[in-house]
Amino acid sequence: MLQLPVEDMEPAPGHAVEWTVSAAGTAGRAGGSCPGALASYNQKDHFSVAQGLRAADIGYSSYIGGSFEIRGRVDLDALEAALLHFVRRHDVLRCDFGEAGQDAETGRGGDGPEPKVVPPHDVKLERVDAGRLDTPAEARAYVQRFLQGTDTLRGPWIVMGATVRDDSATVYLACDHLLADGVSTPVAVRDITVAYEAYAQGREPVLPETGGFVGYATAERHRGAAMGPDDALLDHWKGFVARNGGELFPRFPLDLGIEPGVVYRAVNEADALLPADRLDAMEAHCRAVGGRVSTGVLAALGVSLRREGGPDVHRALLPVSTRDRGPGAHSMGWFVNTLPVEFRVAAGTDFAGVMAGAQSALDAMRPYAEAPFVRVFDLLTCDQDGPQVWPYAVSFFSYLDFRTTPGADRHEEWKARKYVSTSHSNGIFFWFHRNHTGLHLNSIFVDTPQARRTKTALVGTLVRSLESVARSGRF
Repeated sequence: MLQLPVEDMEPAPGHAVEWTVSAAGTAGRAGGSCPGALASYNQKDHFSVAQGLRAADIGYSSYIGGSFEIRGRVDLDALEAALLHFVRRHDVLRCDFGEAGQDAETGRGGDGPEPKVVPPHDVKLERVDAGRLDTPAEARAYVQRFLQGTDTLRGPWIVMGATVRDDSATVYLACDHLLADGVSTPVAVRDITVAYEAYAQGREPVLPETGGFVGYATAERHRGAAMGPDDALLDHWKGFVARNGGELFPRFPLDLGIEPGVVYRAVNEADALLPADRLDAMEAHCRAVGGRVSTGVLAALGVSLRREGGPDVHRALLPVSTRDRGPGAHSMGWFVNTLPVEFRVAAGTDFAGVMAGAQSALDAMRPYAEAPFVRVFDLLTCDQDGPQVWPYAVSFFSYLDFRTTPGADRHEEWKARKYVSTSHSNGIFFWFHRNHTGLHLNSIFVDTPQARRTKTALVGTLVRSLESVARSGRF
């Protein structure tokens, strides 16, 4: 699987078919199947961001999407059955959030949005014939526009479709970020492809048990509500804030040419950093000093930022998976917390020293993964509304190995792709990912001339740092 800007998607021409989830609104508002269900802290915050930007007349959208190819003549009925099985299988895809919890006067979220969950068998799909797409340009423009059809505040929160040809089809879907994290795309591709093959052969699909997300989110909210300002789970954050000049967020240290408080249109770019053989060589050097390749990539980023003018101490926020190794590993949802990391990258520190510092920092943060980031923000800033758009450009690092995600053994066969799209930003985000071809980077950043120059220069320095480790075990 490869994470790409949706603008890089190039579906072949064909006949466009769309599937709309129906019955969700009526069944959900009638009471649903999970009384007392609560949205997760991430969902509450994401909803609040969308409300704030909408109030400022900014058309904000943020979704996680994916696509895959079916070879041979497509059985549309089997594909529709697979998509329906997929939606019914995952409770988060059957949630109706509406605009619950909003204050009628301010439009701000209160304790909502809280999900109304539609029982599985009340969910239906309606097939819509969207017509013929005759040229590559027409197909590309249509699919990009279709995947942008989710809406955080009003729904739909999931869109699904396919471009069908005589000998193949491109299947695609997008979930608003309210529903899904980065691992959810491999889950979706695995679930739909396995179900499609089963229904096309006249049998029922067999998939691993799923733990669901709604119960996870509700438990997280109860756990967060029980935390107080003296909770031991805040200790790591308090130390980080004290060393970070009293700020909760680590600032991105390079110039992006942005004005404080301004939200910009975002641009999305993909870069290939290391081919598989060079990444294997880098991994060997990382393991030789007791680290993992993910630690090596984080360390290389910190060193590269320092070489581009950044500080001797690298500070960043990291998304940390909170999926368990049981049924939760096979669930759609937003199973992510955010934690801070810091380590020295000063000139003169050798590769082993930087790696040891990075690995120690990662190990030190993990015991605090039970403290939800949004709740941490509330407790440490006394702002019960929680963070909305981050206050300035924040240093952020994410790493995902697609070789270990659901369905990884067939990603190449299905030509699986993942898309992350955010329409607006006030900073820069790095999503590093590994697949069978090597190490890749997907970046979303503010669309300013300086940000483009900064990102290009940083990636060049980063590639040189990674290549040096692969070649000699030195930065």
